[in-house]
Amino acid sequence: MTQIRKILSVCVLVAIFTFAVFPQNPQQEPAKVTKILVEHSDSSFIPKEFDFKVQILMGNVVFKHDSAYMYCDSARLNSLDNSLDAYGHIAMNQGDTLIIKSDYLRYNANTKMAELRRNVIMENGEVILKTDSFNYDREINIGFYFSGGMLEDSLNVLTSDYGEYSPDTKMATFIDHTDSVKLENKNKQFVLTTDSLEYNTDTKIAYIVSQTETVSDNGYISSDSGWYNTESEKATLYNRSVVTSKDRAKSITADSMYYDRMNGFTEAFGDMFLNDTVRSAIITGNYGYYDDNTELAFATDSAQLIEYSQGDSLFLHADTLFMRTVDSIREIIAYHGVRFYRTDFQGVCDSMYFNTGDSTLSMYRNPVIWNTGYQIYGDTIHILMNDSTVERMTVKDFAFAVQEVDTAHHNQLKGRIMTAFFRAGELYLLDVKGNAESAYYPIDEKDGSYIGLVKTTGSYITFDIKNRKPVRIKWTDETDMKMLPIPDLTPQDKFLQGYVDLNYLRPKDRSDIFQKAEMKTEDKHEPQKPRSRRAGK
Repeated sequence: MTQIRKILSVCVLVAIFTFAVFPQNPQQEPAKVTKILVEHSDSSFIPKEFDFKVQILMGNVVFKHDSAYMYCDSARLNSLDNSLDAYGHIAMNQGDTLIIKSDYLRYNANTKMAELRRNVIMENGEVILKTDSFNYDREINIGFYFSGGMLEDSLNVLTSDYGEYSPDTKMATFIDHTDSVKLENKNKQFVLTTDSLEYNTDTKIAYIVSQTETVSDNGYISSDSGWYNTESEKATLYNRSVVTSKDRAKSITADSMYYDRMNGFTEAFGDMFLNDTVRSAIITGNYGYYDDNTELAFATDSAQLIEYSQGDSLFLHADTLFMRTVDSIREIIAYHGVRFYRTDFQGVCDSMYFNTGDSTLSMYRNPVIWNTGYQIYGDTIHILMNDSTVERMTVKDFAFAVQEVDTAHHNQLKGRIMTAFFRAGELYLLDVKGNAESAYYPIDEKDGSYIGLVKTTGSYITFDIKNRKPVRIKWTDETDMKMLPIPDLTPQDKFLQGYVDLNYLRPKDRSDIFQKAEMKTEDKHEPQKPRSRRAGK
């Protein structure tokens, strides 16, 4: 056993010697510590009570440690712990550009940490930092304050409870848990307020890292992620940020946005939501933009317009949507695949234009309207609105109105120009001029049976409608009329030329407007071309 113990003891000694002579991780060796050097002082002495380890220096004192110079009126240098305390007119230079001034300095040469107190001013080129308590770590070249301070450059002033600045990277970090971090433009054009902010004094870019509110003379920004270039005043915003107009009437939200404050332009990407509370309109889409100067809004990719001025909102979809305001007149333009839905009013067409100046909505290329049991279609439809309620509808060149009485019987009216009149959203009069034709099933009031099919042809026909049913027909004296008995009706007798059932296109609800539905080729009515002046020659 004694021999074994000797062998183990030798092994332990060899291991200790090996680790002592050959360090396992030479990168972890402590940095070489250098002493603080006294460059100058008007006078100095070494008090005996400090065991000759402390030197008192007075008058124009200058210290050097590595590449840093420190100036003061008086100081106490402790050679035992390699530190100094400096008093009065402190100036600390690091390189050619960094200068820190204060009333008091505590410097530890072993850790390279400088603690400056009272009336601290740090200057780094055009950057100025002011505080009463500032620590500067020369080892990593970062300074920070922790009891309130201000950083200023050529464009902005930033204030916070805690601030950190790196002269190497020009990056500053500001934190204040009372939402009192503030970046204020010197020209008073905008102010950012938050609880955390990162800022580059070289690029003048503020990096938004927490909920931040920006107020400018153009409007407001609410965001918790993104960046704001305070020089170009352009921003990229993420995480459903919100940009609001100066009058707070319009706001735009999206997954990400590009914002140009000077040009009043916002570009939105992903689930855009633009709300105009003055005009009671919402525009949505997966891509869009808004120009505040021209008041032009654009949306595409699942674009939608919601008009909510009335109790019953209108939902409209098209491939492309524009909404703009010119001299207080709002225009809405929709291109390709227009479909809209309101509980009392639905429609489809290829393109649409609405103008609040004359309150007219125009529908082009195979337009169809459904209202209170009627289907109205033609070449072009013009609708006069009154507070978002249909007041009058005009169908030009070719017009056709159909009411489905039941699946086998349809009241019909067609002609060159049709005007439909509405009261409180209900159709009460249909008027047709030019090549007027009608097919109408009068009902026996006693038993509710069909009397027959009345077909008329003339230059003018009018349907009076009550409770969504024709109650009276008016026509001119030269109108041809004939009554066809129900048993004798053939399929050709039941329908006027040009009749088509377009209910397969009809939006069923607000979500159905996004369903693609194309009119069958055989159901399309080709507009009549204007007659040439040379015709007949």
